[in-house]
Amino acid sequence: MSKTLARQVVDEKIRQRAVNHIGKSGVRLPRLTELANPLAAWAQPEASVYNVDPDAPDPANLYRVHWHNAEDRRSLSDVPAHIVLPSELTGVNAKIIVAIGNRFPMIRAHKVLAAYGCLVPRLVTGQFDPTRHRAIWPSTGNYCRGGVAISRILGCRGVAVLPEGMSQERFLWLERWVGEPEDIVRTPGTESNVKEIYDACHALAENPDNVILNQFNEFGNYIIHRAVTGPALERVFQAVSSETPLRARAFVSATGSAGTLATGDHLKATLGTDICAIEALECPTLLMNGYGEHNIQGIGDKHVPYIHNALNTDFIIAISHAASDALNLLFNTSVGRDYLARRTGLGQEALGGLADLGLSSIANMLGAIKYAKYCDLGPEDAVLTVATDGAELYESELQKAQRNTYDGQFDNEAAAEVFGRYLLGAGTGYMKELTRPEREAIFNLGYYTWVEQQGVPLADFNARRDPDFWDSLMNSVPDWDNLIDDFNQAAGA
Repeated sequence: MSKTLARQVVDEKIRQRAVNHIGKSGVRLPRLTELANPLAAWAQPEASVYNVDPDAPDPANLYRVHWHNAEDRRSLSDVPAHIVLPSELTGVNAKIIVAIGNRFPMIRAHKVLAAYGCLVPRLVTGQFDPTRHRAIWPSTGNYCRGGVAISRILGCRGVAVLPEGMSQERFLWLERWVGEPEDIVRTPGTESNVKEIYDACHALAENPDNVILNQFNEFGNYIIHRAVTGPALERVFQAVSSETPLRARAFVSATGSAGTLATGDHLKATLGTDICAIEALECPTLLMNGYGEHNIQGIGDKHVPYIHNALNTDFIIAISHAASDALNLLFNTSVGRDYLARRTGLGQEALGGLADLGLSSIANMLGAIKYAKYCDLGPEDAVLTVATDGAELYESELQKAQRNTYDGQFDNEAAAEVFGRYLLGAGTGYMKELTRPEREAIFNLGYYTWVEQQGVPLADFNARRDPDFWDSLMNSVPDWDNLIDDFNQAAGA
């Protein structure tokens, strides 16, 4: 087992330096089980938390790194924020239930949860010294922003590594939050150039003061999503199903780092759902061993993440970035919403919720629609998915699509075409219901990245074939919570 999964103190001297450092700032670290069920832990936030700006680098915002933030992003909601997409919009009878991620603090995206799950276990086990180490956060956008936010709260230096072609909004946010300009490392390419991120991290790792927190192989990413996001989605389903009894049929999520896909492992165990992995049609790595460039920002590709439980995945569904770009225009322009209001009869409240869907969230929604059509689901069926971030991160991409695809004129005719082609016309092509040999093929594809390129021992790579391996990872949660308690007590929090 790697040191990143240590369940006891590895280096007492490093831990003590971390305790002394954190103790000076008065930070108290929340337990993972508190983030999984904040209502049971806190009922409602104290005034010292409620009055803090949810977008400020304040230690109180650690107590908002969960799915139960209300619309004001200050108070707690009994049920995690979600929308149930109406059939008039989706064209299917099944309930498409979307958990909303832009209620998270600081970055308005759920990847701040993954960043917490990767850094804090290292901190409390004496593997990260905030007085010396720099936390290196490689990603395609949101995870590195979450990492920089968590680093700043903990008083250590965070470095974002991301492709230079990501949305302008991500870089503007990073420029406000990093300590030094060189703490933003721009790598060549765009969304699908993940190897270039790895190459930059190899160079940074030559400095022993740099600790690489690679979301694609950090099991803390898997563990915190299965422990926190999984129960949150289960509560959402139970709340919707309490009004009209439903059957949970699938959990749908873009592959990305595969951390969010761990939610599916929880939901399959508790609700019996299928697990559907979404990827870009322009880069169909899992579907066709394919490659290419695309603009569904935040999902990564051209490799199989180390923390992807591939043998537990049931469907691969490919979505074109042309669809997500076009629907971003339909959902977030006055022309698009006016058309939808006339065409569907939906009111502005329902249509306003579409602003909670960023590019990868739209891809998740389309994957859920394709699954519902493929399985011929009815009104008693539900498909669960997540909106990892909202449209506020993609205004520059919206303008780019309007300029490049529609010559700056996204009009009523274009809106009608987008609605008919990408929503009502969504078909069941470019998706695969996986057999056991096909799951094995996806698992084996990861060998070339992790064993040949990244030097993972073959025995460690193969250990991930066993379902018990993934279940046993969750034994880390109570041990980490106890270590967090001990750390807080030692720090005087």
